[in-house]
Amino acid sequence: MPVTKIAPSKETLERIIQQIPTPFHLYDEGAIRARARALQNAFAWNGGYREYFAVKANPNPRIVQILREEGCGVDCSSLTELMLAQSLGFSGDEIMFSSNMTPANEFEYARALDAIINLDDITHIDFLRRHGGIPEHVCLRYNPGGTLQSGTFVMGNPGEAKYGFTKEQLYMGIRKLMEYGAKSFGLHAFLASNTTDNSYYPMLARTLFELALELHAKTGAPFFMINLSGGIGVPYQPEQNEADIQAIGEGVRLAYEQTLAHTPLAGVRIVTELGRYVTAPAGWLIARAIHEKHIYRDYIGLDACAADLMRPAMYGAYHHITVAGKENAPLNRVYDVVGSLCENNDKFAIQRPLPHIDMGDIVVLHDTGAHGHSMGYNYNGKMRPAEVLLKMDGEFELIRRRETPRDYFATVMNPQLETVIRQMEEKGVRA
Repeated sequence: MPVTKIAPSKETLERIIQQIPTPFHLYDEGAIRARARALQNAFAWNGGYREYFAVKANPNPRIVQILREEGCGVDCSSLTELMLAQSLGFSGDEIMFSSNMTPANEFEYARALDAIINLDDITHIDFLRRHGGIPEHVCLRYNPGGTLQSGTFVMGNPGEAKYGFTKEQLYMGIRKLMEYGAKSFGLHAFLASNTTDNSYYPMLARTLFELALELHAKTGAPFFMINLSGGIGVPYQPEQNEADIQAIGEGVRLAYEQTLAHTPLAGVRIVTELGRYVTAPAGWLIARAIHEKHIYRDYIGLDACAADLMRPAMYGAYHHITVAGKENAPLNRVYDVVGSLCENNDKFAIQRPLPHIDMGDIVVLHDTGAHGHSMGYNYNGKMRPAEVLLKMDGEFELIRRRETPRDYFATVMNPQLETVIRQMEEKGVRA
């Protein structure tokens, strides 16, 4: 059924803003833990199940630590994400390393951590052999090509994606890896993004289960893991239905029973990488209305911009917007809600029905807990925002401070800039 978009109360937000100025991303610890537990419960039928949280969705160490406490591993795709994982105590098969066009030093680092390597291309086999060595257990990413459909609905276009092996390359790759000493294999695929269709995961699972059986029959390779990756999304728009994770888990279980349960691959681990599902609905971008403009349209200008949340500018993505304290007010105005970048795509909403917005109102952008702060950038010299955790006891914690001009200029520092920054700091000027 359609979701109801609820944000922390105006009183809670005002209490935080007294100490931490807007804009900032706010995360709900209780909601993150609840979603991780719901996911694990849905796949509890598989004894080896693990959620490998996609660090790219939200790489804040405090958030990743919470998920470690909930029994999650991590899916990393870069050197710094591996460093983050190591710093939090992850090691060995608690880490998936899923990268593409991977530099040598990143493979070497991942191998030093004994992470599960998820190879993206057949040419990477020899590259990995030279840079880190071939592990006994290795995962391969599959791209079936074409389009992925559920009925008449196109869920994804794998044939246009840069990722993965073809089926023929999987056969060749497994044989080569076995010659190099690999003893068991994982199979991974990411074929659709942000779908709330309950049929996607069971469909993908059946595809991978059947493929693993076929590969085993033709190569003799044993399989230790089937990685369903990400793809289960969240209902960014209120009229959308939320994915039913319990039904999805049951659909995957049924596919398993019908394909693998009574085969040599019975007992294979099922794992997921659902960063967006776990954290997106547990986060909000909190901003203030600081300008209004009336020309050919009515505009509300925020103290946040696309540098704080780029999904609307990059993808035309919808993020629901509410105004703190006016959640039940009539939607009697139509606004473009914008930021201050020198780019016309710096728009959080276009012609959006909203209540009348007064200057100083707290404006809440929903579902920013994944791919929100992590996709931030410094165009126009903008400072990336703070991150705040709303803890389960109702208190809040600053888990990332806002950037300062000193951070922005750190890699190009010179005496003249140092003088300007020091003068600004002495005057208490906030960028």
